Amino acid sequence: LLGPIPTPGVAYLTKTFRKQFGLVISASHNSFLDNGIKIFDANGVKVSREIEIKIEKVLKKNINLVDTTNLGKAEPFHESTARYIEFCKSTVPTDITFNNLRIVIDCANGACYKVSPKVFKELGAEVIEFGVTPDGFNINHECGSTYPELAQEMVLKHRADFGVTLDGDGDRVILIDKEGNILDGDDLLYILAFSNPNRTGQWSGVVGTLMSNFGLEKAIQQLGYKFVRADVGDKHVSKMLTKKGWMLGGESSGHIICRDLVSTGDGTIAALKVISSLLLLEKDPKEVLANYKKFPQININVDVKNKDIVYDSEIKSVIKDIESDITVGRVLVRPSGTESIIRVMVEASDEDVASKFAKDIANLVKSKS
Repeated sequence: LLGPIPTPGVAYLTKTFRKQFGLVISASHNSFLDNGIKIFDANGVKVSREIEIKIEKVLKKNINLVDTTNLGKAEPFHESTARYIEFCKSTVPTDITFNNLRIVIDCANGACYKVSPKVFKELGAEVIEFGVTPDGFNINHECGSTYPELAQEMVLKHRADFGVTLDGDGDRVILIDKEGNILDGDDLLYILAFSNPNRTGQWSGVVGTLMSNFGLEKAIQQLGYKFVRADVGDKHVSKMLTKKGWMLGGESSGHIICRDLVSTGDGTIAALKVISSLLLLEKDPKEVLANYKKFPQININVDVKNKDIVYDSEIKSVIKDIESDITVGRVLVRPSGTESIIRVMVEASDEDVASKFAKDIANLVKSKS
């Protein structure tokens, strides 16, 4: 029993304590109504979907109960927060100091509320923190990585150097630069790839997802890396990294996996590494990101009762027609993994074209739901 601690902290401690698995009860980046369970194996990696399905099948069966005296005991571990804080700090090179930085941190009223502000404070930064008063209901509510506009406003108000906005369970991060620009997972992935001088062997490739911007793919390749897309979801990114033997991958949503440091997406450590990398480069994010241009990408979420509607023949036919009309770009229509939503994404070299096609698909999905 670790108490309130970020999801990646559970992954880290499961591996550190040589345990067989770790369990997290969390709403992740959603509202408290979407609380679920995340499971890590002995290596601190999320278990496969195949294992999740096996567990679900067992739970549907009648379970043979044993007498409570045979259940054993649960012991709280009161040092979990301190251990994880020290681990986070250890990922920052000793010659890097945050002493001259003012950093805004939004903890999304979630599991990072104790950990992340302390990490940055103990590294020397002046910290302006909010989203640190969880009550069990306000997690991710108009704050955190899914609502970065709040941190953006605070960065400009306090003239901060960076804004760090985490999600409810701490495995995602979105950064804000001093000018108030919002840096999503694609931007952070590019900064990390750009700042890495070694582009051979385990550093020869970067993993993105089907949602990663087409402009990111081209820019990563121009840096000399290979670029591979995994299915959406950090567990799929992790699986692909293992398959390829690479160290760096992530999602547009802010899941960043630095396998040289951690086994899963970790918002706090990703933020530390990005900021440390920029300090080493002596560059601000705008200078680094000037080297790549994103394609216009339109994303629309459609509430549905049945997510299987995504397999409707008419919808699939319209998608195919649109794909043939877009000379350079992509179309992705997929069900959300955690909500009753169909996510529609269209990329094209022209924003108006992308917007029109995305609305056409979204309206068709609505008419079918």
